[in-house]
Amino acid sequence: MHRLKIISGHLSSSGSPSYTRDLRRTECGSAGSSSPEDVVVVHGRRTAIGKAKRGAFKDTTPDELLSAVMTAVLSDVGLSPDKLGDVCVGNVLQPGAGALMARVAHFLSGFPETVPCYTVNRQCSSGLQALFNVAGAIRSGSIDLGLACGVESMSLRAIGNPGDLSSRLTDIDKARDCIIPMGITSENIAERFGISREKQDAFAVSSQQKAARAQTSGLFEQEIVPVTTRVEDAEGKERVVTVSQGRGDPIRSPLSAGRRLKPLPPYLSGSVSGNSSQVSDGWQRPYHRSVNVSQAVYCVEKLGIPLEKVNPNGGAIALGHPLGCTGARQVVTLLNELRRRGKRAYGVVSMCIGTGMGAAAVFEYPGP
Repeated sequence: MHRLKIISGHLSSSGSPSYTRDLRRTECGSAGSSSPEDVVVVHGRRTAIGKAKRGAFKDTTPDELLSAVMTAVLSDVGLSPDKLGDVCVGNVLQPGAGALMARVAHFLSGFPETVPCYTVNRQCSSGLQALFNVAGAIRSGSIDLGLACGVESMSLRAIGNPGDLSSRLTDIDKARDCIIPMGITSENIAERFGISREKQDAFAVSSQQKAARAQTSGLFEQEIVPVTTRVEDAEGKERVVTVSQGRGDPIRSPLSAGRRLKPLPPYLSGSVSGNSSQVSDGWQRPYHRSVNVSQAVYCVEKLGIPLEKVNPNGGAIALGHPLGCTGARQVVTLLNELRRRGKRAYGVVSMCIGTGMGAAAVFEYPGP
């Protein structure tokens, strides 16, 4: 809790004096000075995000999405893949957390077999966990350079079967809670902490409006790698499309949907509906329908974070939440925004995680 208060002090203009600090005097990070111990994120790119089952990536395999961006990242920085010490890929839905898929993408990208590759599944934070793992390997001296990735196709793989679980899980409350659907979790939070439907809708509309402004202003262009792929229409005819910002990130119309849609079954008496993030396909580097807007609203209010600092270019409600890649997508978007602003600053990414966990990371941009 102490760490949360310090972080919220960095972000909140209304925080208590004991925790609201001038960033020039912060104890967090390197305080503006470089050190041999610093781990630096050199570059990051992502694909656009498509609607699952209906979007332009619905027929694209995750290894192709992954390969497109792995290739682009190394090309951008002029790095030969044989210089990498390791590659870590976050993934949730592919068998074995996508270990085979990631290695295939590795070779599709022209990486040599001498560069190792592995995957990690920490559910919604898998992409961020991949970055943690690579940063940890660099900090420990195991490697000098690494590539952290996240990928998910929610068109080709769906959430549903929880796997092989003991019948004893019903005997332990916390174990039983692990299989509660996110929709019910959101309704529980909304009821327990008084998060009204109106607050949820207002938060969702804000996310849509921020994302629409960012897209119209071209703020995502530097992030997104155009991907040429094949998509099959309702008549079974294939066509070739190039998916970039304009055709990828499927931002909903602002006020619209949230009030017209009924709450999602089986939550017909509840408040979660069009204010949740959509099911998506995508790949990012550094959906199940994750109806977690109630949780986001509660955390923002509890920590006293000014709304203008929360997802300034829109969040998962507008852009989508491909499970394994969201953490990496957040980092790519954050670091591009910090660089765009052009001055020394800190940024935070965070997410809730299924089965009652959460993750966050603080990044320092030292300035140009």
